[in-house]
Amino acid sequence: MNIMTTPTASPAAGKPAAVTPARMAKLSVLTLAIMNVTAVVSLRGLPSEATYGLTSVFYYIFAAVFFLIPVSIVAAELATGWPQKCGVFRWVGEAFGPRWGFLAIFLVWVESTIWFPTVLTFGAVAIAFAGPGQRWDEALAANKLYTIGIVLVVYWAATWVSLHGLKSAARIAKWGGMIGTIIPAAILIVLGFTYYFSGNYIEVQLAWRDLIPDFTNFNNLVLAAGIFLFYAGMEMNAIHVREIDNPARNYPLAILISSLVTVAIFVLGTLAIAFIIPASQINLVQSLLITYDSFFKLFGIDWLSPVMAIALAFGVLGGVTVWVAGPSSALSVVGRAGYLPPFFQKVNAKGAPSHILIVQGLIVTFLAIMFVVLPSVQAAYQILSQLTVTLYLIMYLLMFAAAIHLRYSEPNTPRPYRVPFGAFGMWLFAGVGLVGSLIAFVLSFVPPSQIAVGSPSAYIWMLIAGNVIFVAIPLITYAIRKPHWKTPEGSADFEPFNWEKEGRMPGSQQAAG
Repeated sequence: MNIMTTPTASPAAGKPAAVTPARMAKLSVLTLAIMNVTAVVSLRGLPSEATYGLTSVFYYIFAAVFFLIPVSIVAAELATGWPQKCGVFRWVGEAFGPRWGFLAIFLVWVESTIWFPTVLTFGAVAIAFAGPGQRWDEALAANKLYTIGIVLVVYWAATWVSLHGLKSAARIAKWGGMIGTIIPAAILIVLGFTYYFSGNYIEVQLAWRDLIPDFTNFNNLVLAAGIFLFYAGMEMNAIHVREIDNPARNYPLAILISSLVTVAIFVLGTLAIAFIIPASQINLVQSLLITYDSFFKLFGIDWLSPVMAIALAFGVLGGVTVWVAGPSSALSVVGRAGYLPPFFQKVNAKGAPSHILIVQGLIVTFLAIMFVVLPSVQAAYQILSQLTVTLYLIMYLLMFAAAIHLRYSEPNTPRPYRVPFGAFGMWLFAGVGLVGSLIAFVLSFVPPSQIAVGSPSAYIWMLIAGNVIFVAIPLITYAIRKPHWKTPEGSADFEPFNWEKEGRMPGSQQAAG
């Protein structure tokens, strides 16, 4: 998962296209493929899969087939058929009603809220590794008070910026993604495979038998479930399907190219880490930086270590600055249409959802404090990461189900792009995505054997409690909503659902036309 593209490109974040497709220059297949890669690729999760060695290749390909490609194809039809504000709220709400649409958009918001401490933890580690030596760097990176301090200072600074506006947000996203992700990924892969082909000893077995995972050990599968979230975000660029020539041919081609490139970066980057760090010594938070340090020393360019650390930190911090207000803005638009109490509808003079941003900041602060309570930064990192996975997967389950339902309930709604092969194609792609997401959701509750997370039962109950609480909040809020929550200003900014305009019940059959 890489939340480092401009918010205006994201249906999930509730941002419509700023310019109508008729005025836009057409995108080439290669341009759209690059946009997709930039939206998805992030390096911070590679160490978790490096513990699997060559088996990680199987997991990456499995998740690409059963999640990445289905999300991309299905979201393209949804984004072009229902391009109005608040993407996933609109899609799920058209199919099943506003209750479930509100749940979906809330999960996007709360998932991104939980994401901030985990990604900023990686940023804190990157900053620590800009220090004078690896031993000092590792000690500082493992210090929980240091981690909390960096997370809170940077997050609240980003919130302050969001409250006051930021005209250069798109530029920060562009350069943050390039400097903090694409270039470091290329360097990691080149150094890793130069090391391998030079005949050096590697810490991972590359026999064919190591490619297939041990399905009898359930504990080995939990980190693999996290790979699904590696690929989350491809739906963000689905709206651009209207901006390419011959979308029926060129959009699937762009998806194929971007999927192959994304899988290649993840596979080769993960193996580069596994080449030099034994699986038993891999640390989810520090190992990427340690890998760079090790390669730079071996090749006599260790002066690049602090430069790389700063580049990775810039990518993380730039992405957080750009995205801290994205899902909050989407939730604010939905809230002003009557789905949130007036307190949460407050926007400031800059148009930023000030009260939602403050509440989001308080949640991030609470989660950061959890880092002190849990046995280690690594344990807290794993629990928050898995909670992020499960909440996002619930949203994807709703999205896939909505896509199938809308094929039957709204057959007459124009869709500039359709999932290929008719109804069979929709059942195939959305069905595969639905089943794959469900399997990953279940596996996410199994404590990983490779990582110390304290008490396994406490780990499971914390995940269950987190999911129950964050699913219950929007459902209860919807159930107790009041008529006065809906304001004329908010309603004017929110287009009614098709079933509302046509005078039918949510999800009911559209009249023949």
